[in-house]
Amino acid sequence: MSNETTLQPSGNGTGTVPGGNEPRQPAPPGAPAALSAGPPGAPRPPREHRYDVDLARLVCSVAVMLGHIGGVFIAAVEREEANGPAVYWTGHLVEAVNPFAVPMFFAIAGWAVLVGAPPRDNRRMWRRITRNVLPMFVWTALYLLWGRLWGTNDGPVTRLALDAVFGSVRPAYHLWFMYAYIPLVVALAFAVLVRAGKRPWGLGAVLLVCAAAPSLLADLERWTGWDLPHFGWGFGVYQLMYALAGALLFALPPHAVAGRRLLWTVPLLLSAAGVLWYHTQVHYVLPNAHPLVAVMTIALLLTLTRVRVPERWRPLLGRLSGAALGAYLVHVMVISAIVEPLVTPELSGAVTGPLFVLLLAATVAVSFGASLLWGRLGLRRYLG
Repeated sequence: MSNETTLQPSGNGTGTVPGGNEPRQPAPPGAPAALSAGPPGAPRPPREHRYDVDLARLVCSVAVMLGHIGGVFIAAVEREEANGPAVYWTGHLVEAVNPFAVPMFFAIAGWAVLVGAPPRDNRRMWRRITRNVLPMFVWTALYLLWGRLWGTNDGPVTRLALDAVFGSVRPAYHLWFMYAYIPLVVALAFAVLVRAGKRPWGLGAVLLVCAAAPSLLADLERWTGWDLPHFGWGFGVYQLMYALAGALLFALPPHAVAGRRLLWTVPLLLSAAGVLWYHTQVHYVLPNAHPLVAVMTIALLLTLTRVRVPERWRPLLGRLSGAALGAYLVHVMVISAIVEPLVTPELSGAVTGPLFVLLLAATVAVSFGASLLWGRLGLRRYLG
């Protein structure tokens, strides 16, 4: 993500989508940036540099990788405990603590667009959108090529590529998030700009296409008999609610959360236990819209909101936060290369725990290292 992204934590912690480079700093404590600009024509006060938001992005990025590695363990035993108890329970234990990751990204996006860095005009908003869409399609092409080389594509590359344009990425399953995230950011930005007296016709046209395309494609398929792609660009009510919750809770003043952080460890632990029970006794995977996920997400959000990051950690946190979108985009490729070949059903209990820790560390190191490298090479715009 570039500095204005959701997935891609921005270096200053106020991005919109996973990536962006516009400088941003805080309105006076407790005052939303969008409401504190002063009289027309007056220079805007600097926005607060929210290192706590950078930290939340980084935590979520690592949690996504943790969950996807856990999924490899569960898939290795075909979701059956009898096929390898140690591998089965290792996978489920780590999957129980990561469901907050994707909802938290929506929460960060809501805060960024509505409070942290609301768009000022159409041009800047389109720049933000491009910073997410371009890397998304570059990585779609790279995953299609990767799948062809590894023999994992489940169809012709041309058909998979066409499906990807319309919103169905099978070789890169983690990119589903972008098909929801980008329209959600567009909708929030459209509302902000209309409220500010602007006329964002282009954003409105994008939303109209997202709303009408599914039914139009379905009708066209019925009338012609063609096999048309599924249209997957769009967001649901639960994603909007996470975004609105993030806008509300990340904007809380410091005194509203000070001294209460330990309190939120209780719902965090209880919701994780509930997720473990649900995954092993009811259904795997738990939907993001489930109350257990909502409780976990809000509890973690309130734990991290306004937390003070020590000065000596801030430069490193900023760099890692700026590399988060790229790390997110590449990590599934890293997992397929170094994790999947090493996880087998017959692993013992003495091996699975240490192996998981090593695989997680390697995945995080390689994914973030690669993202930092292409950032140094000036490729952030294309690779996230």
